Amino acid sequence: MEHYLVAMGVTAGIYALMALGMNVIWGMAGLINLGLVGFFAVGAYTSGILTLKFGWPILAGIAAGTLVASLFGVFVALITVRLRGDYLAIVTLGFAETMRIIMSNELWIANGTDGLSGIPGPFRQALGPHAFNLQFLAIVIVAVAILFVLLQRLTRSPFGRVLRGIREDEQVVQVAGKNVVMFKVKAFAVGTAALGLSGALYGHFTSYIAPDLFAPLLTLYIKLSLLSGGLGNNVGAVVGAVLVVFFLESTRFVIPYVPELSAVQGAALREILIAVALLLILRIRARGLIPEKVGDFPLPEPTRASQPLKP
Repeated sequence: MEHYLVAMGVTAGIYALMALGMNVIWGMAGLINLGLVGFFAVGAYTSGILTLKFGWPILAGIAAGTLVASLFGVFVALITVRLRGDYLAIVTLGFAETMRIIMSNELWIANGTDGLSGIPGPFRQALGPHAFNLQFLAIVIVAVAILFVLLQRLTRSPFGRVLRGIREDEQVVQVAGKNVVMFKVKAFAVGTAALGLSGALYGHFTSYIAPDLFAPLLTLYIKLSLLSGGLGNNVGAVVGAVLVVFFLESTRFVIPYVPELSAVQGAALREILIAVALLLILRIRARGLIPEKVGDFPLPEPTRASQPLKP
C-alpha cells in the first residue's frame, strides 16, 4: 500500500506541474490550448531518447526536454497567434494528435507503438524500487515548489498583469501600447516548458513511454484540475491536480463493492463517479475551490489640474 501511495503522490505532482503550466496559458492569458498532451509527449520523448540512446545525463535530458517543449510551444504560438476561441483549441488539439500519430508510425524515432523502455532513472538500480520511488517523490515535490514560486512571482509581475489584461480584453492592451502577439508567444513558451518538464519527469519515473499514453483524455484531466481548483490561481491549480488524482484513484476501490459489473462497466462507472464529484464541486463553487483573487487597485489622487473649477 505504501508503494501505491508514493506512486500516486508522484502522479499528483506531475499533474500539478502540468496544471501550473496550463494555468499560464489558459488561466492567465485566456488562450484555450487542447494540445497540452502533445507538449507533455515532446518533453518525455526528448529526454528519453537523449538519455537512453545517446547516453546523456538525466539532468541534461530533463533540461533538454523542457527546452524543446518550450520551442515547440513558441512554434505553435507563432502559427496560431491570430486565432481565438474554438479555432485555437482545434489547431492545438490537432498538434497533439499529429505528435501522437508521428510517434506511432515513425519507427526510427522511438520504436513506434512499442515505445521506449528502459529509460534511466536517477539511482534506480542502486536504491531499489521503494527507495527510488521515495526519492522521485521528493524530486517532484521540489520541482513543483520551485515552479510554483516562480509562477507566483510571474503572476504578480507586470508581465502577469499584461497576460490577465489580454485575457479580459486584448484590444485594450493593444491600445495601451503592449505587443499582444509577443506576450502570447511568451505565455506559450513558459507554459509549454512546464509541460515538457512534467513529461520528462514522467518518462524517467516510469522508465517506459509509448504513444498510447499521450491520449487526449489527459488534457481533459488537467483542464478539470484547473476548473475544480480555481482557474487563474496557482494554488488552485495544485489543489485541483491533487483532487483529480484522488478521485481517479479512490473510485478504483469503490467499484469492487458494486455487484455484477463487468470490467468495462466498472471502468465506465468510475468515469461517471469522477464526473459527478467534479460537477458537484463546480456546482457549489462555480469558480473552483480557490478562485483567482482580483485585487482592488486604488485610483490615483486627482491632481490640481484635474480638480473641477469652483464657481
